[in-house]
Parts: sequence; C-alpha cells; structure tokens
Amino acid sequence: MKRLIRWALNRIPRPMLQRMAGWAVPLAGLLYKGRGAECPVCGARYRRFMPYGYVHSRSNALCPNCLSLERHRLLWLYLSRETELLQKLPRTLHIAPEVCILRHLKPRFAGCPERYLTADLESPLADLHFDVQRIPLADGSVDTVLCNHLLEHVADDRQALRELHRVLRPGGWGIVLSPVDPARATTYEDDTITDPAERTRIFGQYDHRRIYGRDYADRLREAGFEVADIDYAATFSDAERRLYALPEDHIYMVYKK
Repeated sequence: MKRLIRWALNRIPRPMLQRMAGWAVPLAGLLYKGRGAECPVCGARYRRFMPYGYVHSRSNALCPNCLSLERHRLLWLYLSRETELLQKLPRTLHIAPEVCILRHLKPRFAGCPERYLTADLESPLADLHFDVQRIPLADGSVDTVLCNHLLEHVADDRQALRELHRVLRPGGWGIVLSPVDPARATTYEDDTITDPAERTRIFGQYDHRRIYGRDYADRLREAGFEVADIDYAATFSDAERRLYALPEDHIYMVYKK
C-alpha cells in the first residue's frame, strides 16, 4: 500500500488525484476497519490510518473516510475547539482548501454561501481560481484567512503573504501553516534548483521550493501580521495524540491590527 500511494502521489496530476481520491481511498480503507485510531474530523474509526508520503511514507497518516492527514486533524481540533469560526461564520477565504475541512465548512455556511470563499490555482474543488501572489479581492474584504501548506510551493512567498495581509480586514485573523523544520534556524531556499527529482531530494517534494526553519513566524511578521506560535498538540494527552495520530506541528495564528 505504501508503494502504491507513493507512486500515485508522484505520477498522477494533482487535479486528477483530487477527483479519484474521493472513491479510491475509502474503498481501500475497508482493509483498515477497526478501533485503534479515530479521526476527530469525521469521527470514523480504524485499526490505524493509511500510509501517506511523496518520498518516505508515514504510517498511520491518512484517514480513509475523509482524507485527513495528521496536520488536518490538528487544524480541525483547533478550529472547532479554540475559535468561533463555526459559530460566527465570518467571511472566510480558504485557499487551497483541504478536502476534509472543506466538507465540514461548506455545509456550515450553506445559509450564507457568499461568506465562504474557496480558492486554488487549479483545484476543481475550489470556487475561485487565482495565483495567491495576485489575489483578485479588495483590500480588507475578508474576516478570516485559512491558507495551509501552500507557501512552500509559491515562487514569492513574501508577496503571497503581503496579499493575504492586504485582503484581511483590520481586526481579522487567520491560520497560515507550512512545513517547518525545527532543526533549522533559518529557511532554506534556492530558486536555481528546478529539476523535479533534485527538488524532491532536497526539499522533500517535487513541487516544494523551500524548507522553512524556526524563522517561519518572523516571515509572517514581515508581511505585517501579529503572530501567535502555538504548540497545540502539547495540550493533548499521550493517549489522545495516539488515538488521533496528531503531529508535533505548531499552529500559527495571524492577526491584522
């Protein structure tokens, strides 16, 4: 299963993968039925989650039912327990929407669909299609921004962050997450590396352009945001972290004065 998933991630175009995953992964998930793991996003139970990874497959990572990964489960727990997103339904811009999160948020905004905007460069799941470096929305036009695991793909991530700051209203908030290597003091990037195989070797994925270090929060601040770096996984017990298969990732909350 690990080899099959790794092959699909690296060989099948992303839009096609997104269309196929909705039926192929739940079908494969029948092999994982049990009670050892629970997805806090959809509530499904399995012996363990499915493996996932472009280069090195992580065991116990992908929920076969809703397609959540470790970071999605941590994000959903934070959104549902620590914010008022689901109660107040602020005007939300959700960029590169995660399937598992999208499936929960869209019905919540059913009575006011104009308040939930999804966007991506090419995903068939998104309502709007644009480059995050040039967001076609007015200044201060959204209350909340969700933009996760996208900046490592973007040519000019600082420009993308300035755009996110521009469209967020004063007093608004967001969650902007990226893979961060805590062993690195500073972010590593090299635009001369264009070969997909070499990018995979150096950055861990063929379409990644950088590896963020411990200066990630500072890069968010450079765009004008106030930043809260939250070790949210540490608030759960060891048993809960095993049950939900949570990562050690931090939650980066951003605010605009």
